[in-house]
Amino acid sequence: MNAMFDHADAFIVLPNGLGTLEDIFHIFSWAQLNIHQKPIGLLNVNGFYDNLLSFVDHAVEQNFLTSLA
Repeated sequence: MNAMFDHADAFIVLPNGLGTLEDIFHIFSWAQLNIHQKPIGLLNVNGFYDNLLSFVDHAVEQNFLTSLA
């Protein structure tokens, strides 16, 4: 993860499995901790991430997360 982070100018997330979900939240948490300011793109192909995005929105509404936007 650190080698990828060091060489990346941005992060683009494609639909995939549990390892990808772990990486998504890892990169998002680093952004919230101001470890990086790199763009993060989520390719929501055919609505693959719709439920995940709804969950994140709900967590923000409940004050468990702060919005990155």
